[in-house]
Amino acid sequence: MLVKRLEREIDILGRHLIVLKAVAREEPIGILKLAEEVGLPKHKVRYSLRVLEHEGLIEPSSRGAITTKKATKFITQFESKMGQLEKKLADISKTLR
Repeated sequence: MLVKRLEREIDILGRHLIVLKAVAREEPIGILKLAEEVGLPKHKVRYSLRVLEHEGLIEPSSRGAITTKKATKFITQFESKMGQLEKKLADISKTLR
């Protein structure tokens, strides 16, 4: 159960990142085109856009979603953060051996 929850959160994070990357590549972009671009249902794209906007990574415009300066910083720091998380998971895994 604990791992299942972690898996679910990782899947959601992955979807948010796919949407963020597509917005950065195609901005400005609306929900319908974005859903088509990333191959996800509109309701999931809409949810990801809401989360990304709440985090300050995108903002709405009259022509669709656009990234913010905060998004550029987030994207460049993401790999480093993932490395830290991978190390934590490896440490947790060692406790079970």
